[in-house]
Amino acid sequence: MDRREFLKAMALAGAAAVVDFGSVGKALAQTKGANGSVDLVAIMGGTPTQMLNRVLTEFGGIGRFVKKGMKVTIKPNIGWDRKPEMAANTNPQLVGELVRQCKAAGAAEVLVFDHTCNEWTRCYSNSGIRAAVEAAGGTMVPSADESYYREVSLPRGVKLKKAKIHQAILDCDVWFNVPILKHHGGAKMTMSMKNYMGIVWDRQAFHSLDLQQCIADINTYEKRPALHIVDCYRAMFQNGPQGKSTDDVIALNSLIASVDPVAADTAALSLFTQAKPMDKSTVTHIAKAEALHVGTTKLDTLNIKRIKL
Repeated sequence: MDRREFLKAMALAGAAAVVDFGSVGKALAQTKGANGSVDLVAIMGGTPTQMLNRVLTEFGGIGRFVKKGMKVTIKPNIGWDRKPEMAANTNPQLVGELVRQCKAAGAAEVLVFDHTCNEWTRCYSNSGIRAAVEAAGGTMVPSADESYYREVSLPRGVKLKKAKIHQAILDCDVWFNVPILKHHGGAKMTMSMKNYMGIVWDRQAFHSLDLQQCIADINTYEKRPALHIVDCYRAMFQNGPQGKSTDDVIALNSLIASVDPVAADTAALSLFTQAKPMDKSTVTHIAKAEALHVGTTKLDTLNIKRIKL
């Protein structure tokens, strides 16, 4: 069996039989930090809804982040006109459940958006995210016009000193970053920090300046998400960011969440490399973000909760 056949077999079999947290080692090992609060939760083995509910419980419940009357924004990856099984976009069940949780906590409004690469109305609909969000009481907001974005300063940025960010982020009380774990031809990986490219208007500037550094730079934006929730239910292990077929997808049946995007991406990358071995050092925006004090790759200093449902 060649590698492609092996990975396809893994995908068909499901992650429970072939991928486990134990083999990841320190990256997802149960650790105890200096205080009792949880820094990162890694969970495997449930549906997207079940895993999100357990993750939120471990962080103290949605009420820790969302209070009655708040305006909430959720930023998934919805960049591509692809069906959910292609794993090009965040799982719609996960996004819908997060909307429902926010509304149950008393949020006055829950907005969901992404600055898409393909035509935005098709991306919103064909990803399954529009239907899931609206069924849960949330609102999809457009993103395809520059008038929705306002300029902010990034004084800590190295190459990117300013950016136009969507008003849904600028005007909300709290926001959640909900990317999918997948291969990316340019940035090597899409995870928490890469997902920030969907909150800005001029993504081309990232490519012309220095893609990896600009990803780190935009993550210095002072209004940080309440939580980074990395969808690892299905992962695109090749031909990212949009994929060619379901042959590019493996079921990892996992979810990783943290208040720290560098930590979340360090852990998610370690999980990903079980399905697709790669040189982690090529994902240079992780180290660049750590150098800018966005977060830490030193997972052994954190309080990590590892759960298998």
